[in-house]
Amino acid sequence: MTQLDFYTLLPVMTLTIWACVLLLVDLFILSERRGLTAILAVVGLLVTMGVSISQMGREATGFNQMIVLDGFSNFLNLLLLLTGLLGIAVAYGYNRRMGIERGEYYPIMLFSLAGMMLMAQASHLIMIFIALELLSIPLYVLAAFAYPRPESEEAGLKYFLLGSFSSGFVLYGIAMTFGATGSLAIPGIVAAIADGTANTSLLLIGAALILVGFGFKVAAAPFHMWTPDVYQGAPTSVTAFMAAGAKAAGFAALLRVFVVAFPTLSDQLTPIISVLAALTMILGNVIAIAQTDIKRMLAYSSIAQAGYMLMAFVAYGNPAVQAVSVASALFYMVAYTITSFGAWGVVIALEKAEGKGLAISDYAGMGKKYPFLAACMTVFMLSLTGLPPTLGLIGKLYLFRAAVEGGFITLAVIGVVTSLLSAFYYLRVVVNMYMKTGDPEVARETWLDFTIGATALLTVVLSVVPAGLFAWASQALFIALK
Repeated sequence: MTQLDFYTLLPVMTLTIWACVLLLVDLFILSERRGLTAILAVVGLLVTMGVSISQMGREATGFNQMIVLDGFSNFLNLLLLLTGLLGIAVAYGYNRRMGIERGEYYPIMLFSLAGMMLMAQASHLIMIFIALELLSIPLYVLAAFAYPRPESEEAGLKYFLLGSFSSGFVLYGIAMTFGATGSLAIPGIVAAIADGTANTSLLLIGAALILVGFGFKVAAAPFHMWTPDVYQGAPTSVTAFMAAGAKAAGFAALLRVFVVAFPTLSDQLTPIISVLAALTMILGNVIAIAQTDIKRMLAYSSIAQAGYMLMAFVAYGNPAVQAVSVASALFYMVAYTITSFGAWGVVIALEKAEGKGLAISDYAGMGKKYPFLAACMTVFMLSLTGLPPTLGLIGKLYLFRAAVEGGFITLAVIGVVTSLLSAFYYLRVVVNMYMKTGDPEVARETWLDFTIGATALLTVVLSVVPAGLFAWASQALFIALK
C-alpha cells in the first residue's frame, strides 16, 4: 500500500480539530442558544463524512504502518460517523429537557468518536491502546454528565474504575505480545509468526488478555458487569451513543487484531470465544426477562447482541469462511446501530425528569394515544428479536450462516433458541403498548421524531434490499485482508 501519513489519518484529524475549535467557540455562545453548538457539531460530522467518502476505494498506510486506510476502516468510519449524527439528534432536545444542556457535551462526544475511528484504523498495538483510551475517557465523563444526580455520578465512576481495570488487561496483553514477537505492529507480529520466531505460549497469553480487554468494551459475558448499572444511570442520550458506538469500535479492533495478527492461534482461541459467545447470548437474554426498567432491559439486550456478533467471529481462523464471517459481523453492526438508536429514541421520548417514565408498564396505552411511536417501537422490538420484516432478521440469518459454515452448528442452535427466548421480553413491550390501558405522556421533538421515523423506515426498507449493504461489507473485508 502507498505510504501517505496525514492523508491516511485525515478523517480523524478533521474531527479532532473540529472538536477543539468547537470547544473554544462554545465559550462565546450564550446559554440560551446552546443548540448552535449541536448544529456546529453536526456540520463537523458531515464534513468528516465527506472526507471519508472521498477516500473510498483508496488504500494507504501512515506513520510507519501504525495507521491503515482500507475498505474495512472506511466502512467503520462511516458507520461511526452515522452513530455520531444519530447521537446528536437524540440528545438535542433531551439534554435541554433534562436540564443538562451544557456546551461541552458535543465536543466531548466528538473526541470519543475520534477515538473510535482511530480504533478502526489502528494497525499497531500501542495505537490501538491510545485509541481505546481516547474513546473511553470522554465516555466516562459523559456517563456522569447528569451530575449532581447520584445515579449518573455512580455510572461514571463505575465505568471509569472497571474501564481502567480492563485497559490494564489490554496493556498487559500488548506487553506479552511484544515479548513473544519482538514487535507491536500487526505486520511485524504476522512476520514473526510466519518466520517461526514467535514464542507461541507467550503470544497465546497476550492474545487472551487482549481478548479480555476487548470483551469488556463490547460488553461480552463475563465482562459485562458494568453494563446494566452504567446504561441505567447515565443520561439516556449517552446510553444510546455508547451502546452503538463503543460496541462497533470494540468489534472493529477485535476483528482487525485477531483476523490479521492472530489467525494461527484460532485453534486455541476458538473454543474460548465459542464459550464466551454462548454465555453472552444466554446470560443477556435470560436476565433481560426479569427486568421491569426498560433501560436495564435494553442493557441486557445489548449484552445478548454482543453474543450474536461473537458467534460470527468464532470462525475467524477458518480461511474458507473468514470473509463471510467478518462481513456478517459488519452487516449486523449496521443493523444493530440503526435499530438500537431507534429503540433508545422512543425511550427518550417517554422519559421524564427524575427517572420517571422508564418502567415497561409506562408504555401501556401508547398504541392508542401515540400510534406512530408505538408502530416504530414495534419495528425495533421485532428487529432486535430477529423477526420479519426487519433488518435484524437478515442480520441474524447472515450470522447463523457464518456459524454453520464454520462448523459451529451447536452455537447456531443456541443463537436461534436464545432469539426465540428474547421474544418474551421484547414483545412484552409491544403487548403493553397495544393490549393494556394507560395514559403515557411523550415529548414531541422534531429531531427526535425524525430519528425514530428514519431508523424505523431504514430497518424495514434495508431488510427488503439487503444485498447492497452486505456486498459493501464483503468488499470492505476483501480490501482489508488482501
